[in-house]
Amino acid sequence: MGEHLQDERLTAVGLLYEAFSGLNSRFAAQFCAHGLSTVEFEVLARLARSPGKQLRMTDLAAQTSLSTSGVTRVVDRMERDGLISRRACPSDRRSSYAVITQAGLTRLDEILPGHLELIEQWFTGQLEPAQLSAFLDALRTIRDAVHPCATAGSTAPEHAVVEA
Repeated sequence: MGEHLQDERLTAVGLLYEAFSGLNSRFAAQFCAHGLSTVEFEVLARLARSPGKQLRMTDLAAQTSLSTSGVTRVVDRMERDGLISRRACPSDRRSSYAVITQAGLTRLDEILPGHLELIEQWFTGQLEPAQLSAFLDALRTIRDAVHPCATAGSTAPEHAVVEA
């Protein structure tokens, strides 16, 4: 058993967990100061960065740490707060889109400058440009292997409604 405790694979995963936990703590405090949870920020950011500022609910679940029912609860809460809305999918009655509202974009605009500063201070600024590029490539490779649906909906839907 002893030799397994020294395995580099445990070290790699342990470092990943520690880095994520440290970043998540710093980010969560900032989101809380703006009245959002980490998941709510993630939903707003994913929607704002998607074509038409919208994603099918199933794609939003695939791109976040939420289950389909979990994303429904978060979207319900955020819809009540006016940060996002739902739009029926014109080609599939069983599906709907989550769409970021102007209020959601405004909230995101309030958070992003400070959030980008935290990212620079505690994450990207810790790496040389070549290290960051290699790290991002490695993260994409790992993400694509363990979470192949994470980019679902990242291309424009066939019947996307793009808001002006």
